[in-house]
Amino acid sequence: MVESQNVVTNSEPVQRVQKLDAQGRAYATGKRKSSVSRVWIKGGSGKITINGKDQNEYFSRAVLRMIISEPFKVASREGQYDVFCTVRGGGLSGQAGAIKHGISKALDAYEPELHTILKQVGFLTRDSRVVERKKYGRRKARRRFQFSKR
Repeated sequence: MVESQNVVTNSEPVQRVQKLDAQGRAYATGKRKSSVSRVWIKGGSGKITINGKDQNEYFSRAVLRMIISEPFKVASREGQYDVFCTVRGGGLSGQAGAIKHGISKALDAYEPELHTILKQVGFLTRDSRVVERKKYGRRKARRRFQFSKR
């Protein structure tokens, strides 16, 4: 007995819906290495607060602040959203990547029409690279002890 497969052809694009909470904020979770960030964005003057501190105080390196602001630059929305986020785990580089991922997802929830732009650049995809574990009998994950014939 041969069953026919029902193939649905939908020519119209998927309609994305804006997702806001009671305070008019969009929420998203971002991850990178072992860091996890919770991000809330709402319309405002462009102030970014991380764990209760200003971004300049939390991230002293300009490179990390630049990583955080990349989603706004790509979407050409600099200075239009206030960001409040909490981040835990990992180092500063992983935390900056987690916040960037969270901001991108929150922007997608706040303005669904930005989805294709953020997706094409790769900001909505979680970077799954993590540190490889140390192996038994080795100095590090792959590094071996020096071999001597003697």
